[in-house]
Amino acid sequence: MSASIAKLENLIGHKFQDLTLLERSVTHRSWAFENLQHQDEAAVRAIVNESLEFVGDSVLGLVVAEELFLSHPTLSEGDLTLMKHRLVSTATLASIADGLKLGEYVRFGRGEEKTGGRKKAALLANTLEAVIGAVFFDSGYIAARFFIKRVFADQFRMASPKGSLDFKSMLQETLQARRHQAPTYELINAEGPPHDRRFFVEAVWAGGKAQGEGISIKAAEMMAAEAALAILKAETEK
Repeated sequence: MSASIAKLENLIGHKFQDLTLLERSVTHRSWAFENLQHQDEAAVRAIVNESLEFVGDSVLGLVVAEELFLSHPTLSEGDLTLMKHRLVSTATLASIADGLKLGEYVRFGRGEEKTGGRKKAALLANTLEAVIGAVFFDSGYIAARFFIKRVFADQFRMASPKGSLDFKSMLQETLQARRHQAPTYELINAEGPPHDRRFFVEAVWAGGKAQGEGISIKAAEMMAAEAALAILKAETEK
């Protein structure tokens, strides 16, 4: 693994003081359970990337919020929230992780390998967050911020209020064009402490439904509408 980790270190462009952090960031739970069968749960948690992913998610959110505020100081909180949501979405993270070829370096168990784990968007996104967490613990916030700004450079350049489309209006117009009633939105869950709440909303229309999540109900509704539009588009392309 050392040669592979050294190659990955060069690929992501951060010189680690502690390479075990980078190795942990690309170690999936499935690998640990297959290779550490006699270890207890605590030992497994100390090797897999889930805790690093948790921290990396928070560091990424802070860096993105900071960058958007500095780049767009006059925008409303709502516009900034939607821009941030798109930048930290699974799709965006997976695309960046794929560009870095992170999937080639993840340690998966045989089962996850057989089911195409290296190509799964959610796992690629999680791995990128874990790498961010590893950079943060290795060298601090400034190093993590530098890494994020570098790998997200294209996304930051393209981020604009125009990219934060009103998906709810677009969905309503699309359904009206098909002679359907406007969609309804239902809050189905809310998780996390008051200062870090995540909301889950379901958009329902004639013949379909889609879910979205966000740090506000409005953002979650927008993401549900965006998911609904993707479903409707896929149906027309069949």
